[in-house]
Amino acid sequence: MDFIQQLNPSPMMLMLLVGIIALLESLALVGLLVPGVVLITAASSLAGHQEVAISWMLATAFIGAISGDMISFRLGYWENGRVLKRWPLSQHPDWVIRGQRFFDRYGVYSVFIGRFIGPIRPIIPLVAGMMRMPPVAFLGANVSSALLWAPAYTLPGYWLGHTWQQRLAMPAGLEMALFTLAASIVLLAVFFSWGRLQAGRQGAVYRWLLLAVRRLPLLRRPWLAMSQYGEVPVATLLLLVLSVGGLSAWTLWVMMQQGPTPLDVSAQRLFNWLRNDTLTALSSILARVGDLYGLCALLAPWGIWMLVKRYWALLGHWLAAILGIALLNIFGKALIGRERPFTNEQLADSMAYPSAHTSSTVVIVGLAAAFGAARLGRSQRVWVYWAAIATVLPMALSRLVLGVHWLTDLVGGALLGLMVCALVRLNWQQRPHAEVWLPWQWLILASGVLLLARMIWLPAA
Repeated sequence: MDFIQQLNPSPMMLMLLVGIIALLESLALVGLLVPGVVLITAASSLAGHQEVAISWMLATAFIGAISGDMISFRLGYWENGRVLKRWPLSQHPDWVIRGQRFFDRYGVYSVFIGRFIGPIRPIIPLVAGMMRMPPVAFLGANVSSALLWAPAYTLPGYWLGHTWQQRLAMPAGLEMALFTLAASIVLLAVFFSWGRLQAGRQGAVYRWLLLAVRRLPLLRRPWLAMSQYGEVPVATLLLLVLSVGGLSAWTLWVMMQQGPTPLDVSAQRLFNWLRNDTLTALSSILARVGDLYGLCALLAPWGIWMLVKRYWALLGHWLAAILGIALLNIFGKALIGRERPFTNEQLADSMAYPSAHTSSTVVIVGLAAAFGAARLGRSQRVWVYWAAIATVLPMALSRLVLGVHWLTDLVGGALLGLMVCALVRLNWQQRPHAEVWLPWQWLILASGVLLLARMIWLPAA
């Protein structure tokens, strides 16, 4: 990092440097030896310090990541077993064995997931080529994972470089607020993903409940009724109980307050200090992703596919979830009548509690994760849940950056969204359904194209 800083590169050189580091980190053989995370963090930090256009930095990182994986894939496809005789793989055959096991376990998803796991990141594309993975499938996984990898690995460094002078002058008392917020998010994410696994058939919570059913005859009939179509949805039931109880208590507490809570005031002070042009621009983009036009763009390809394939039950559950969360948001805002901390032109007639952006995102991303994880093994599901959390979190926090919601609004919206997710999933799990096939990669790509068109041509809704 010190070496890169001493070079004092120009903005053009910095963008080129970010692209080269992204390529090398994804490149087979080389990526195993290059400390790519440290280098790309340092380069993106300098880019933020010099106020390089964030769009160009993300584009170069995206192109570099795709190029590195494509080169690795072609190397494995053409060279096949001969590449194993080259250094450093010749000295570390266990790296390839680990990559092959990962590929055998996750299949096409290994390319997407593997990009975010350091020890096997440069190996998976090479193994995919050696295993003769279809190039079209590889390209879809490569592009979709790079779309998430580029901002995830460059934006933290860019943000630190852009705001490091502000960080040195942090107002008194905000250090603890920042630490508390970060620690709460991490702990809740770990608890949610870990707890979901423990409530599965092979988890500790499921086994404890099964022992209780065997000892208490009153519980046997409902347990047998819920298990007639497969595994008892213990995780969904627990999520429903916790979300309903949490939402009820949280909403009553908010209604009892006179104005914003001390928690809201501390969070607002923290995000007022963190706010800058870059964060505001990113938050405005997320606001447009989560508005009416953005959600329609995201969901349209999926709805059309369900109509074409006549997946009526699945389409009905999704429509019920979307309409349900919309009605609950309208009713909740009218009932609570809480004023926003800041109201712009688009939000002039809208109340604050609960956050509709947060609740809608939780429903859409949460249901997509739940339906997708249901088709995977237990060890694979945790990555789906973490991806869902990583998607929802920026959308929610962007509302604090824009200053249009209190922190308690976000919590209420998240709990409301989880409640709807639990209700929809519970209804789905209570009856058998025909096999559903969704081309995830192509549908995600179509949603991305429509969302890009919405961002370019349609105004904020």
